[in-house]
Amino acid sequence: MKYLTRILFITSMFLLFHDIASAADPIREIQNNAVLHNRSPVLHWGYNPDNYSTWTSHSLRLVPVYTFGTKGSGSGIDLKSYTKENSPYRSSDALRQIYGYLPENSLNPQAEYLDNTNIADMQQAALSAGKKHIFLVIFDGMDWQTTQAAALYYSGKVYKKGRGHGLHFLDYTAGDTTQYGFAVTAPHNEETETNVNDQTVLNPGGQLRSGYNSAKGGPNPWSPGNDNKYIIGNKGNGFGEHAYPDSANTAMAMTSGVKSYKKALNVDHLGGQVSTIAHDAQQEGYAIGIVTSVPLSHATPAAAYAHNVSRHDYQDLARDLLGQASISHPHQPLTGMNVVIGGGYGFPAKDKDVDRQGANFIPGTAYITSETISKANVKNGGQYTVAVRTLGQNGHESLKRAAEEARRKGTRLLGVYGVGKYEGHLPYQTANGDYQPANGKKDVAEQYTPADLYENPTLAEMTASAIKVLSADKEGFWMMVEAGDVDWANHDTNLDNSIGAVKSGDDAIKVITDWVERNSNWNESILIVTADHGHYLNLDQPEVIAAAKANEKKSQYKQTNASSGP
Repeated sequence: MKYLTRILFITSMFLLFHDIASAADPIREIQNNAVLHNRSPVLHWGYNPDNYSTWTSHSLRLVPVYTFGTKGSGSGIDLKSYTKENSPYRSSDALRQIYGYLPENSLNPQAEYLDNTNIADMQQAALSAGKKHIFLVIFDGMDWQTTQAAALYYSGKVYKKGRGHGLHFLDYTAGDTTQYGFAVTAPHNEETETNVNDQTVLNPGGQLRSGYNSAKGGPNPWSPGNDNKYIIGNKGNGFGEHAYPDSANTAMAMTSGVKSYKKALNVDHLGGQVSTIAHDAQQEGYAIGIVTSVPLSHATPAAAYAHNVSRHDYQDLARDLLGQASISHPHQPLTGMNVVIGGGYGFPAKDKDVDRQGANFIPGTAYITSETISKANVKNGGQYTVAVRTLGQNGHESLKRAAEEARRKGTRLLGVYGVGKYEGHLPYQTANGDYQPANGKKDVAEQYTPADLYENPTLAEMTASAIKVLSADKEGFWMMVEAGDVDWANHDTNLDNSIGAVKSGDDAIKVITDWVERNSNWNESILIVTADHGHYLNLDQPEVIAAAKANEKKSQYKQTNASSGP
C-alpha cells in the first residue's frame, strides 16, 4: 500500500511539474501547489522534507556577507580582518569580548566565519579612516539559500556553493574591491523580560545563552551540520543548545557592535543604552539616513539609531528616529536622522500594540502617529520635508519632488508609504515582477489595487531619493537600506514573494553602486550587503528553479503565437 501511495505521489508530481513547465508563471505555480498539498519535490521550509512548512521563523544559519570597496583597504576595513585565521571564533578571548562570556561549544580552530558584530567594526574602521560614504544594506531574513533561489531564477544557472552568480550584488566587482564571507548571527540570550514603561530589564541574562556550534549548524552556509533542529533552538520540549536570533538584536549587533537579548534595540543585556555607527557618524558631521520596504520603526531600521528595551514600542522608536521626545529620551531627545523613508502608512493599531507599547501609546496607527508626522513637518515648525502616501498621487514622483525640495531648502526628509491592510509594507513585486503574489502558508495571497502600486515608490526609488538628500552633505554620509519584505515573505514560506523581494533589494543596490560610480569611487566609499539572520528554506531541486524563467518565456512565446493565429 505504501509503495502504491508513493507511485501515485510521484506520478501526480510528474504531471504537476509538467504543467508548471508550461505555465506562464512557474514560480507562482510551484508555490501555490506546495501550499495546496503541503509538499513539494522542489523545496521545503524547515527540517522535514516531506512537509512543505515545518518551520516559519528565524534560524541560526550562517548568513552571507558581501562587501565592496573593502579589499586592500587596510586592517579593520578589509573583510579578511575577521575571516579564516582572523575569525573571532578561533579565539576564546575574542569570543569573551563579543559575548561577555565564552559561549558553549563555539570555539572552533577551523572557523572561517566572522561574527555579525564585526560588521559594526568594519563600519567604525571606515569612519575612522575617513571614508566619505558608508552604505549598509540589510536583506532581512535572507540566508544563503534565499539568495540562491533568487539567483537561480534570474540567471537560469545552477550553483551549489560559494558566492554564486545571477544578481547584481553577486556579480558586481566594484573595480575588484569586492569580498565575500559569512557570519554568525547569534544573540546574547533569549527570554529576557522587560518593562517598557520604565525601560528596564527585569531578568538580565534571560533563560538561554547563545553561540554557534559549527558541527551542528554547519561550517559554511551551504553545508548543513549534523543536527537539523539545532539552528532553530529546538531540543525536545525544552530549550536547545543556543538561542536563535530575531531582527532586533542582530541589526543592533551590526550597527553598535554589541550583542544583546532578543527584542533589544541598542540596549545591552542589562538595559544600558549603547551608541551606533549612525550616532558616531553624526557626531563627525556626517548626514545619516535609513530606507526600508517595511514599517520605518520596525526592528532593523530602528536599530540604526533608536533606543528601547523592546522592539515592539514602535511609536517611541519613530520618535527617536525623528528627534522627538520618547520614552527612552523624554527630556533630551536624540538629534534625529537626516532621512527616514519607509512603510507603516495606514496600518491601524491592534490590541497587542496597546499592550506592548506602554502607557504612552496613542490610539490610531501602530508604527508612527499622525502627531509625530505633523510635528516633524517643516510646515509646522519641524525639520522635515514630508512625503506621505496620498490618494491619486504617484508615489515615486511625490517622493522625488520632496527629496528635491529638501535638498534645495536644506531640510531633512521623511517619507511614509506602504499598504495599510498588509501592515504597511510595500507591495511584493513577486518573482516575475507582476505584483500578483502566490498563496502563502495560510493558503491566501496579498492582492493589490492599482492605487497600491501607483501611490507607492519602490525600494530602489526610495534609495535614490534618500541619496539625493544625504549627498548634499559635503562631509559625507552613512546610510542603511533594508529589504525587509524578504523576511516577511520567508515567514510566510512564500517562494514567489521571497524571490521578488530579493530582486527589489538588488535593484536598490544597483542604485547605490551606480551613484558611487558616477559621483564617488571605491576608495572613498564602502558598501556592505548582508542579512540580519536566516530562515530555513531548503532547495531540493535547484535546477527546477533555474529552469523557471526559460519556461516562462516559452509559455509567453506559445501564447503569443496562439493569439496571433495563422
